[in-house]
Amino acid sequence: MVSGLCIAQKVEIGASLGGLNYKGDIAPAFNPRFLRPGGSLFFRYNVSRSLTLRTEAMMGSITGDDAFSKDPFQKARNLSFRTKLSEANLVTEYNFLNYEDRRFALNWTPYVFAGIGYSRFSPDPKTSDYPTKGWVLPYGIGVKYQINRPWNVGLEFGTRKTFTDHLDNLGGTPTTTNKLDQGDMTTKDTYYYLGFSVSYTFYRIICPE
Repeated sequence: MVSGLCIAQKVEIGASLGGLNYKGDIAPAFNPRFLRPGGSLFFRYNVSRSLTLRTEAMMGSITGDDAFSKDPFQKARNLSFRTKLSEANLVTEYNFLNYEDRRFALNWTPYVFAGIGYSRFSPDPKTSDYPTKGWVLPYGIGVKYQINRPWNVGLEFGTRKTFTDHLDNLGGTPTTTNKLDQGDMTTKDTYYYLGFSVSYTFYRIICPE
C-alpha cells in the first residue's frame, strides 16, 4: 500500500433519458400532457469539488395541441405541431456540497447549472420560411449521487431560453391577416428537459513524490 495515496476523478462520461416539454403560443403554461421522449450524452470535467464543466449533446421532440386548451380562442384556432430538435451545449455546474471520492461515506450533492447552447429544430408542419437553428441559454437544477464507485446517477430539470418564436410553427411577424393563424410576437418559445442520468467516472491513481 502506498502511503499518502490519492485518487483523481476529473473525467466523467454519461447518458440520460427523460422527457422534453415546451411553452409557447400553443402551450402558454407548462403542461405535462405534452411531455415527449428525449435523451442525451454528456462529458463532465470536475475542476474541483464544487465546480464542474459539462458538454452535452441532446435529441428529442416537443409537441403541442390547441385541442387540449380551455381557452376558447385556442379551441377555435385548433392548431397543433410536432417538432424534432437537437442541441449541443456547454454549461458550468456548481455543487452545493463537496462532491468527491469518499468510498465509505454518502457522496451526493444538489447543484445548479447554466451555460450556452446551440439548437436545431424541424417543425411539422412548417408553413413559412424562417430560421430553424439558433442559440439557447440552458439553466436549471439537479442532484447527483455516487451509488457505487465509479458509477453515479442523477436527476436534472433544465430550461432552455430561446431566441425564436417558431418552435411551434406559430409566431414572429404575421404572414396572414387571419388572427387565428397568428401568435404572440412579444414572447419567445421555451423548452424544458427532465432527465435521469447514469455516468461513469475515470479514476487515476496519483502517487506523491
